[in-house]
Amino acid sequence: MAYLSIGESHRRINDYLNRFSDSISYEDGPSLKQLLSVSSNSSSLLSLGDALNVFQDANRLIKQSDRFTQPVGEIIAPLLRCIQNYRSGNFVDAYSSLEKSANAFLQEFRSWESAWAMEALYAVAYEIRVLAERADKELASLRKNPEKLKAAGSFLMKVFGALAGKGPKRIGALYVTCQLFKVYFKLGTVHLCRSVIRSIETGRNFDFEEFPVRDKVTYMYYTGRLEVYNENFLAADQKLTYALSRCNPRSQTNIRMILKYLIPVKFSIGILPKRSLLEKYNLVEYFNVVQALKKGDLRLLRRALEDHEDRFLRSGVYLVLEKLELQVYQRLMKKIYIIQKQRDPSRAHQVKLDVVVKALKCLEIEMDVDEVECIMAILIYKNLMKGYFAHKSKVVVLSKQDPFPRLNGKPVSA
Repeated sequence: MAYLSIGESHRRINDYLNRFSDSISYEDGPSLKQLLSVSSNSSSLLSLGDALNVFQDANRLIKQSDRFTQPVGEIIAPLLRCIQNYRSGNFVDAYSSLEKSANAFLQEFRSWESAWAMEALYAVAYEIRVLAERADKELASLRKNPEKLKAAGSFLMKVFGALAGKGPKRIGALYVTCQLFKVYFKLGTVHLCRSVIRSIETGRNFDFEEFPVRDKVTYMYYTGRLEVYNENFLAADQKLTYALSRCNPRSQTNIRMILKYLIPVKFSIGILPKRSLLEKYNLVEYFNVVQALKKGDLRLLRRALEDHEDRFLRSGVYLVLEKLELQVYQRLMKKIYIIQKQRDPSRAHQVKLDVVVKALKCLEIEMDVDEVECIMAILIYKNLMKGYFAHKSKVVVLSKQDPFPRLNGKPVSA
């Protein structure tokens, strides 16, 4: 940092105070949002942070000014401390100061009749989450309990409560809901999403279609992920498809995030993506999964899961992909059936279990007849294969009509 005089520091702080006062006086929400966006690393806020580290008595300037009521002063004083600590890399202190400022801001926001400060409230909701995450990293590095993100979640619930009534402010409820989702997913407390989802989807004050498209896309993305975790694949397909169809087509990163969950869901209902789609969005981890499902190659599926295990576990789709084994077995049986039909059409519907054992052995998968019989029973039970056992002769007798039903967009039966 270049040398900064006390006089120049004084000027920068006063300039910020005047702009803050003007944005409230003239109900200029976008300008107030910029002044509250601590983590934006804007040049004006970075230079203000430098000034605050040189001129240590900003509180005196606030008290001397006749432009701030006491409630606004309670917003801006801790906000300046937050900016100063953020610039110095002290994220725990920055979060603590921001939390005080945010609570004071929320109190004032409640008293404003119109929704002019909605963008500013969005900034507060975003910053409280982002600074909490950084503060928790700092605490963890010091071997202390990372507790700030949990506190941020509690604050965001208060914000949601302030937006849940009638009137124009309710339009911001979905944005805050999405910030809460990000907190809960980060903390691994996704069960806490249920109460806020219930409020959004059953509350009389909310009409989902009134919310901004950006927020609806994010909401459907997270609720779609929740449906994936709960293995409600039809609901997950509906929500994630909604998010994908309305996502900004220029936002490649967001599209990729949606597809990362939508593709396993599509697998589960029997729909395979084109290779060009996987290549376009760099979802190469699914290449071999697609090939395994097409070829009936159990070895290839297991190798794909092993090669990308960490990635699939982190995203929470590993178990979904692992359950695709039944579809792979179905495809393998279908291939055996087709080969037998070419050789002897009259006996194609009779598949000896020994033949399946040998086919698996070719894939370097060792199973005995009893294990294969168990898998065949599951395929029949789950309607992936029509037929019955001739138990004594160890033969699966397949139905002569549609022995391998398609999923047709429905998940494998439970």
